[in-house]
Parts: sequence; structure tokens; C-alpha cells
Amino acid sequence: MSSDAREWVWEHSTGRGAARLVLLSIADRVADEQCVSWASLSSLATRTNASVSTVREAIDRLVHAGELEQLDDLTGPQRSTVYRLPLAAKALAARAEDEEGSEEMSEAVSDAAPALRISALRRCGIRPREVPESPAKVRKPAVPETGRSRRKPAPRRTGNRHSDVPETGTQNRSEPDLNRRYSSGGAAVTSAAQWQVDPATHTWARQQGHLDRLGEQGLQAADTKWRAHRAGLKPRPAEAWAADWRSWIAREHAPHRPNLYAVPGNGRAAPGGMTRVEAHTAALLAALDEPTGTEG
Repeated sequence: MSSDAREWVWEHSTGRGAARLVLLSIADRVADEQCVSWASLSSLATRTNASVSTVREAIDRLVHAGELEQLDDLTGPQRSTVYRLPLAAKALAARAEDEEGSEEMSEAVSDAAPALRISALRRCGIRPREVPESPAKVRKPAVPETGRSRRKPAPRRTGNRHSDVPETGTQNRSEPDLNRRYSSGGAAVTSAAQWQVDPATHTWARQQGHLDRLGEQGLQAADTKWRAHRAGLKPRPAEAWAADWRSWIAREHAPHRPNLYAVPGNGRAAPGGMTRVEAHTAALLAALDEPTGTEG
């Protein structure tokens, strides 16, 4: 049937130039007497050796002249546009009726092209265009095109996670609340003079043997010396002062032993022309010569 459609274009079409070539290219794909064909703008531009804009203008002229119809309710292979040559279809239908000898039917089809038979067009890959659902009925895809899930992230936990533990204060009710205002998350700070030895630090001194080694008075003297040396430092959190205090106590000498830190000099020459190193050596020798009570 494509040959009959092309013959009609050659003999009866009023199109000229690119319009005539476009109509011939569409007629070349006609499959039956209905003169329905499909084509895309790019394929028509390739076959006619014209630009896409030229092909589009030619189709508009053919539609305006009544020699071509664009069937928007139908779609072809690869979603191509479906066209119909209505005058060619009417001429073929009239010729078929003339051959059968039915004058009444010939007069009936002379005014308009025959109705389309969609079932016959399916063999050519032409089918009704799917009508999209209304926006209210369109379902959202389970997974978006970006691949990321649409699930909302879990909200961050706020507040206290444990309902049985108060947000402020000590967790153990039996523990004294010393240094309370200086140990809240390490944010609050205090000076060395205001810091107090908490029960945990005092227990550490007893368990490590420092209380037996220094005694209560020695421990108190070491604490006083520590506060004097730390008086000029910037305020710190209570945990930092506790760690520094423990380090100081661990290095502190017992009262009956010579205190090497107390040797005079401070980097300058000691009395009697002794250097600081010589003074430290003399203090060590004096400690070794000190009677221990075990001599025979």
C-alpha cells in the first residue's frame, strides 16, 4: 500500500520542495489502505536531507493544506509521531468501492476518509497513546532517581537519655557534692586555692600508700606546698586539679628524708662557692650517710 500512497503524492499532492519530500517519506511507510504512517522529525530530516526546522515547517504546511493529519491520540515505535494521508486514504477507499461496483458506498466515502481501525494498526507497532493519570492518582516512586532514600532521618536524641539519673549533680547520692560547680562537663573552672580534695582523690592517696608514707601532717604539708606553687596558675576544671595534685603527692618526699627540691640555689651558685649540681650531690651523700638504726 505504500506504493499507492506514494503514487497519490506524485500525482495529486500540491506540495512543493521540502514539503513534497516530507510527504513522500511519510507515504513510504504506509502499511495498509488506511494510509497511516509513523516517523520522527529526526528521521524525516535525515531522509530528506533537510534541517529539523525545515521539516517542521513543511509538516505545518501539509496539515494546513489538508494533505496530512497528525494523530496525537496514537504513538508509533519508539514513541514516534503518527501521521495519516487523509486524501490518499479517501481516494484508495473510493477506488476499492468502484472496483466492487457499489455506487452508494462510493458516494458515502467521497466526503470523508474512512474511520480508523486501531486493531489493524497494531501490527505496524502503532497503538493508542497512554493517557497519564491525574496528579492526585500518580504514585510517587519508592526510590527517587537520585538513589537516596526518602525516609526521614531519625531525630537526634535530646535531653537526658536515662530517666533515673538527674541531669545535674552527682550520680551517687551518698557521694559528697564537692567541686559540684566546677565539674559539670569540664566547662566550669576554679583556682587551685578553691579546689578541695574530693573523696575519690583521698581514697587514692590511701590506697597508693602515700598517706602511710607521708602521714596526715605530711600530706597536709604537701597539699599546702602544692597550693602555694599553683596559686599563680590559671583556673582549671576540678578533674585537672585532681590529676595534678595526685602527681605532686606521688613525687613528694617523706618528712624525714631530705627534700632535693628545697636545695637553695635556683640556678645560681650555692653558698660556699658550690654550684647547684654540687649542692644536689652533697645532699645525696648526706642522705646516704644518715644512720638508719641497723648498723652493727
